[in-house]
Amino acid sequence: QVQLLESGGGLVQAGGSLRLSCAASGLTFSNYAMAWFRQAPGKEREFVTKISQRSTYTNYADSVKGRFTISRDNAKNTVLLQMNSLKPEDTAVYYCAASSNYVFSSSRAMTYWGQGTQVTVSS
Repeated sequence: QVQLLESGGGLVQAGGSLRLSCAASGLTFSNYAMAWFRQAPGKEREFVTKISQRSTYTNYADSVKGRFTISRDNAKNTVLLQMNSLKPEDTAVYYCAASSNYVFSSSRAMTYWGQGTQVTVSS
């Protein structure tokens, strides 16, 4: 049974930082590209960032470029999201996702999903 378990969310003031972690089990982690999505209340789930299977490639949404950094540790089956200079508009539930194909960024292309972790940024 595949599980993606996010942690690290919380409440932070604008300008602050948080680091999200996603621990994967039940799959051959190194075979999957990993991504983070987020969903704010009343909005559609949106792509945030992704990383290829061997960390060779990364891609970021324009809204987070230069502030967020994705990384992964295949030995620990973990993907991290370092979020700096947080803004109130970053407030959302953040989801970890796995895909066998790095090329696609659509939520429909993801094979597995975590349950999400809440990030709230106060102004």
